[in-house]
Amino acid sequence: MQYISLILISLIFFGCSAKKDIEIKKVVEKNSIVIEDLIKIPQNIEYYTKKIKENRLYKIQKKYEKSYFSMWNIKKASQSLDNIKWPFKYFKVGNSYGENLLPIEKEFFNEIYRKSNFDEYNSLKKKGLILKYSNIRAMPTDKPILRDPSLAGEGFPFDYLQNSSINANTPIFVSHFSRDKQWAFIVSSFAFGWIKSNEFVFIDDKQVSLWQDAKQIVIIKEGVPLFSTFGEPLFDTRIGMMFALIDEDEDSYTILTVSSYKNNEPLFNKSFISKEIASKEILKLNSNNLNKIIKEVSKTKYGWGGIYEQRDCSSTMMDLFSPFGIYLPRNSSLQANIGKVIDLSVMSDSRKTELIKEKGIPFQTLLYKKGHIVLYVGILNNEVIIYQNVWGIKTKKDNKEGRFIVGKSVFSTLKFGDELKYYDKDSGLLKNIMSMNILTR
Repeated sequence: MQYISLILISLIFFGCSAKKDIEIKKVVEKNSIVIEDLIKIPQNIEYYTKKIKENRLYKIQKKYEKSYFSMWNIKKASQSLDNIKWPFKYFKVGNSYGENLLPIEKEFFNEIYRKSNFDEYNSLKKKGLILKYSNIRAMPTDKPILRDPSLAGEGFPFDYLQNSSINANTPIFVSHFSRDKQWAFIVSSFAFGWIKSNEFVFIDDKQVSLWQDAKQIVIIKEGVPLFSTFGEPLFDTRIGMMFALIDEDEDSYTILTVSSYKNNEPLFNKSFISKEIASKEILKLNSNNLNKIIKEVSKTKYGWGGIYEQRDCSSTMMDLFSPFGIYLPRNSSLQANIGKVIDLSVMSDSRKTELIKEKGIPFQTLLYKKGHIVLYVGILNNEVIIYQNVWGIKTKKDNKEGRFIVGKSVFSTLKFGDELKYYDKDSGLLKNIMSMNILTR
């Protein structure tokens, strides 16, 4: 009887709790500010791709593989020593904050500089493969460097030592180890910096040739676990991955993957992957394929430099176009220089809009403003529509800058958020667009 009473009491409290949660949700929804574009502009990719004509892009595919494997075909890292020391010139005592949100002291920079072992730059000159999704750091440390946390758009999650991220089984060139051997300075085809020493393996020239000369497959679905020859978990798939093909049957591909065993030696595996999540051919730039790929890359939220296995604006574009054989650099300013570039920097907002409508090719054209890049997808109600992965919208109240956080990929106009009460007109996307570039021209 006592047991039954306890159940009844718990049900009563649960019911009250559930009712309270619903009421709280209603209050939150009532008082939340929702950007008009996210209500009025369709957020489903199919709406914008239905008029796309098919493109094959096979000539671009050859350039893609050459770029992807470029770090296996160099004799030494080409970056100057001065160039790879850039973080120590940019981040200093007085402008840098740590994970406790307090200013970083000089001893931190002195120790990290010593640890970087720059005298050994280009002394190793070996080729390797990444073992897991890894962070490429600007300095050999997991500790963050933040800007003034009291300022909008600074502080968490903007760790400025997060240079980029890199997918499992991506080719790299290894320059040298840190003084404590816990980190290695690596160069990939799209970024350079420090990764942990246990997150890659060295491979020899014969293994390099076998891997890059094989027929390649591209990944077209996120988050599918891959396993080793012995059934051990390796890593999950991500758009942007490419693997050497060994064999295939009616339903699956057998691909070459790498893990490690004793002394961090490479262990090559035969991994099986469904044909539903990979393609043996570079994808055609058509409606069906764009629908699939954009839905997949949109599963991740906004993550500065790929931190927390998310994507930022430029990595979204880089990964989005990879299955179509279009190789983009990692940085937004460099992406803005690919293909046919049209300068918009000195034009009025109305002239920019006219030219985008006139010259832009949906899903083949990028629009660039300093620090941000977006994809032009078409026209709706005479408005230019874009796809972007964005952290937030700048606001200003009493001359103090703020952010309205978005934190994900959205379809929007170029006036995204301009209805907000404290919208910062001087920082608006349309006003600050500097160029457009057509990737396939």
